[in-house]
Amino acid sequence: MFKWALAAGALLLSDVVIAQGQVATYPSEKGKVSVTVIKKGLDHPWGLAFLPDQKGMLVTERPGRLRVLKSDGSVSNPIAGLPDVYNRSQGGLMDVALSPSFAEDRLIYLSYSEGGGKDDKAGTAVGRGTLSADMTRVEGFTVIFRQEPKLSTGAHFGSRLVFDQQGYLFIALGENNQRITAQALDKLQGKLVRIKADGTVPNDNPFVDQSGARPEIWSYGHRNQQGAALNPWTGQVWTNEHGPRGGDEVNIPLAGKNYGWPVATHGINYSYTPIPEAKGKDVPGTEQPLYVWEKSPGVSGMAFYSADRFPAWKNSLFIGALAQESLIRLQLEGNKVVHEERLLEEKGARIRDVRQGPDGYLYVLTDSSEGEVLKIGLE
Repeated sequence: MFKWALAAGALLLSDVVIAQGQVATYPSEKGKVSVTVIKKGLDHPWGLAFLPDQKGMLVTERPGRLRVLKSDGSVSNPIAGLPDVYNRSQGGLMDVALSPSFAEDRLIYLSYSEGGGKDDKAGTAVGRGTLSADMTRVEGFTVIFRQEPKLSTGAHFGSRLVFDQQGYLFIALGENNQRITAQALDKLQGKLVRIKADGTVPNDNPFVDQSGARPEIWSYGHRNQQGAALNPWTGQVWTNEHGPRGGDEVNIPLAGKNYGWPVATHGINYSYTPIPEAKGKDVPGTEQPLYVWEKSPGVSGMAFYSADRFPAWKNSLFIGALAQESLIRLQLEGNKVVHEERLLEEKGARIRDVRQGPDGYLYVLTDSSEGEVLKIGLE
């Protein structure tokens, strides 16, 4: 079924509406892309994590709910025991990740915006708790990280959670729309943070022994990091971030490095004026992005594709696009992007997250008050 819009006297295809359980196909360079709607009607779903043993997936909803979604489209009531969230503008419940030893400890990790700052400002927090055996509640939820100071009035919280192969937790953060804080090592805005699973700081973090610097910091100079994923071939954490008007980036953040914002940027203000602090696109002492878009797609969650089910997608990095309403496929050769393809543009949906499922399909969340969980493959 197609939804049509009348614009300037012409009949235009604005988006494609698929009923739950139905399959639609879209063109791509590698063959037809099949899209199955697993679930409709979620309220701004933000992050997902697959449970072991085919128990389904955990899905966050930005207003503050966490649910279990099964492959047949059935969804649980909201799981009890979650923290209160700062549900304003871009804030709310964001990412979810399982402990690397979930089979033994049943710990889950959540990132969310937390109020309580001066003048009612907020910041990103991360906590963990034990998912009950019947998956109806989180027990013993404890905050293990807080972005300090709290500076957000509703914008640029980030955030994504990624465990690396050594069990360290990386937290990709935004700069709360306070540009220059991304360069300040005494603040946690605009940083990629690396902590242990219990929230303590590894003693080999780059700023542990530097006076006036937060020891949690791994890298800095980031704007609003909306995607992060572990490269399965190299073991490195990759992130992406929003530029302002132009300058969305993909980075491989290295310990102690400065990724430029707002001193170095490919973007300008939304008002078309220059960024006041900017000194150019390539500034000494800052790192160039691995990949950059001069026109911002509004990048979001991302996933490497390493499964055998669809060989044509091997060695690809998939990234959701919010502003340009598509799924971006970046073809990789090692750490180099050699080709870009846009998928699902005909569907016309803001894509918030993308993950590779244990079955080799991609799973995508769409960002709306009637958000969807989509299962995506190749025919």
